[in-house]
Amino acid sequence: MTTIAPDPVAPDPKVDRALSRRRWLGRLRGGSTRPVWRQPVTLAALVILGGWLLVAIFAPLIAPYDPLAQSPDAYASPSAAHWFGTDSLGRDILSRVIHGARLSIPLALAIVSLALLVGGLLGLLAGYLGRLADEALMRLTDLVFAFPQIILAMAVTAAFGPNTRNAVLALVIVSWPVYARVIRSAVISMRGDDYLNAARLLGVGPVKALRRDVLPNSIGPAIVLATLELGNAVLLLAALSFLGLGPRPPAAEWGSMVALGSQDLSMWWVSVFPGLAILTVVMAFNVLGDALRDRLDPRYAKGR
Repeated sequence: MTTIAPDPVAPDPKVDRALSRRRWLGRLRGGSTRPVWRQPVTLAALVILGGWLLVAIFAPLIAPYDPLAQSPDAYASPSAAHWFGTDSLGRDILSRVIHGARLSIPLALAIVSLALLVGGLLGLLAGYLGRLADEALMRLTDLVFAFPQIILAMAVTAAFGPNTRNAVLALVIVSWPVYARVIRSAVISMRGDDYLNAARLLGVGPVKALRRDVLPNSIGPAIVLATLELGNAVLLLAALSFLGLGPRPPAAEWGSMVALGSQDLSMWWVSVFPGLAILTVVMAFNVLGDALRDRLDPRYAKGR
């Protein structure tokens, strides 16, 4: 009696994509352990970031003084009238730190979003098309990586002129290559998967395949990286402002406030409080990014 082997069943692209997303969400929830957002350190980071976002949104209602208003009380130490003291022009430092959140945090979000958009698009094209496109785009990323970020950002900002828009543009230019490499690696790792081969056999074009199949399954590592890079964006923006290449005075920006306090270190409160604001925001973003990376990294998930 002859046994007829069943015909192989073609892989269903929708089922493969659903399983990939389910594994990604399962790692985010942490499997059998507590979800990532219920861990004490991560929860503290979320509370800090949420507090700063509320401060940025409601800054005009929270700030006790106008951040640009000058007074005769120059270099007044912290007191009941001025909790964080005043600077060389008598401006209330607490009010300036509060309003600085409306500038530093949104600009960092804009920098990371634009860099992710540019780098993600180039990484998708390089990984999916391969060959000449991959080689050309990766050599371009190597060229940008050849320079230290802050040095290249300083050169770009100085060339276009020191202001807020040019500082953001410079930081996007120096930040996009890292996203391009991460997404390119993710695309290359899935380029030979069954659901992509099945989509090609069904006549799905490259643009539709990138949008429907490749992008949803490669965006996870980029989101984790973007969360980690938010802290770096805050630091780079503050560094440019510290050097006089960021938002122009009298704008309340944390980096420029630290630079003003560095002129006379005996008036410690002028630079310490905006420096603490930078520290808390950067640490909170880094902790949140580390938590997401630990949950979404397949090697970590396997070790759990």
